[in-house]
Amino acid sequence: MDHFFTVLGGMGTAATESYLRLLNARTPAAKDQDYLDYLLVNHASVPDRTAYILDHRQPSFLPPLLQDIRQQSQLHPDFFVVVCNTAHYFYQALQAATPIPILHMPHLAVRHLSAQFPTAHRVGLIATQGSIADGVYAKEISATGREVVLGDAALQDAVSELIYTHIKQQGTVDAALYHQILARMQTEFQVDVTVLGCTELSLAQEKAPTHPYPVIDAQSLIVDLSLQLALAFRRDPAAGRALLAQLMAD
Repeated sequence: MDHFFTVLGGMGTAATESYLRLLNARTPAAKDQDYLDYLLVNHASVPDRTAYILDHRQPSFLPPLLQDIRQQSQLHPDFFVVVCNTAHYFYQALQAATPIPILHMPHLAVRHLSAQFPTAHRVGLIATQGSIADGVYAKEISATGREVVLGDAALQDAVSELIYTHIKQQGTVDAALYHQILARMQTEFQVDVTVLGCTELSLAQEKAPTHPYPVIDAQSLIVDLSLQLALAFRRDPAAGRALLAQLMAD
């Protein structure tokens, strides 16, 4: 393939499937050849990201991701997508290992938040404990002058139950629990918008989108950007490189 991109997934696999399902569904295709060219690395055996962030005595997820980046870089994709918010804890190290641009999902999500909700001040963040602890989203949101709202311990327990018990362990989305979490963020913690800072939460949004609460769905956004970039590279590689440079700019 002359122009393609690489998806680093498997963290977890169900969320990666959601990314691919949305990507293919949103691609304007009338025949096989209209779909996008991409490679999927579904590296499901990557150590748990949250476990390492909370306790560095646990196996690090950096070495296997570096291996993936270096292997895939030899194939010269146009760009990388990492379908895991928590994995962006090591974004700088991963980007330093390759000259090929890696889309920064949290950064792009918060940039989109500023454009879509310019008057939002209190921004809720729901994510894994690892994403909360690593501060990647909090730093991005705070840099825009907005207040980051995390809820309380009970809400975090509910988020963890939705992610780990229902989605990762049971392979199901508890729509009622997901909606309850969003309702608490808006009514009790009075947020203007809630950022879904975990790809399993994006899967919940895909499967249970019928609710009145404003959200920023980072994975859905990265699906749209992947599509825009891939189509741009297909039409005109120079245009694709220009768009990619714009997305990578601070």
